[in-house]
Amino acid sequence: MKKEKSAKRALITGITGQDGSYLAEFLLQKGYKVFGLERRNSQKNRQNIEHIMEHIELLSGDLLDEGSIARALRETNPDEVYNLASQSFVYESWRQPVFTGEVTGLGAVRVLEAIRQTNPKTKFYQASSSEMFGKVQKTPQNEKTPFYPRSPYGVAKLYAHWITVNYRESYNLFAASGIFFNHESPRRGLEFVTRKITSSVAKIKSGLAKELVLGNLDAKRDWGFAGDYVEAMWLMLQQKIPNDYVIATGKTHSVQEFVERAFSAVDLDWRNYVKTDQKFLRPAEVDLLRGDASLAKLELGWEPKTDFDALVQMMVDADMKTLK
Repeated sequence: MKKEKSAKRALITGITGQDGSYLAEFLLQKGYKVFGLERRNSQKNRQNIEHIMEHIELLSGDLLDEGSIARALRETNPDEVYNLASQSFVYESWRQPVFTGEVTGLGAVRVLEAIRQTNPKTKFYQASSSEMFGKVQKTPQNEKTPFYPRSPYGVAKLYAHWITVNYRESYNLFAASGIFFNHESPRRGLEFVTRKITSSVAKIKSGLAKELVLGNLDAKRDWGFAGDYVEAMWLMLQQKIPNDYVIATGKTHSVQEFVERAFSAVDLDWRNYVKTDQKFLRPAEVDLLRGDASLAKLELGWEPKTDFDALVQMMVDADMKTLK
């Protein structure tokens, strides 16, 4: 009789966040046993995973504490670890630069070191960011574009990215990084500009707010749907040889375009409601990000499925539904 293959096991840091929740859903559909590392104060923020709580197992741990990471690895013995936890709000990284460095930067090396010491055969995924390109040296940006981060967050992500490469080359770990361009969804935190826009649009349409105050409307970003992007994470860890990949749509839209689409989704003219305020401007702005995901298409067979208009519509509809 043929022995049944046991389910693969995955440990996700940041499982309660946007990407973590979509990845957990995706892996469950693939038949994985899914574990999540959860900080104690994240227990009140489980809305993104409430619907799958019966199918996942949460462990207490923190990227600031290597001991708790090692313990989680020993208890779960995962085939794959996805490091999605970070202080990911760029604006906040200027207010908390040291904390951002500790969690977003050094947090990654704590996970890598724990893997190296507990089970170096475990595959590791690092969530890198297009913010590492910052003051872009060429457009579009691909895996060979020089980095020039323009925020404490971007700098911390760059440390995490290079330490992943370093552990791969020094210890022969299977460690891959996904350089993700902006990816959004109805699960995006309210502090992020896209969700701030769509939730405000829903409130204005429902008569619960009168205006939306933003910073730089001219900043251009390559926006995709988070639900599409988590598949790329998984694909990276199914390859024979680990590598780093840009994940993006290849199309750029300004913040103003996002605003226009969001207001038009509820038949309102954005110009009647939107104001700008200097206090929301970054100390050093990233003006334009556009990714070239050709390598991911070639080697992973990955392409985005959701276009910009559908993404904005999805987020506005979800926020309208929540208010109702």
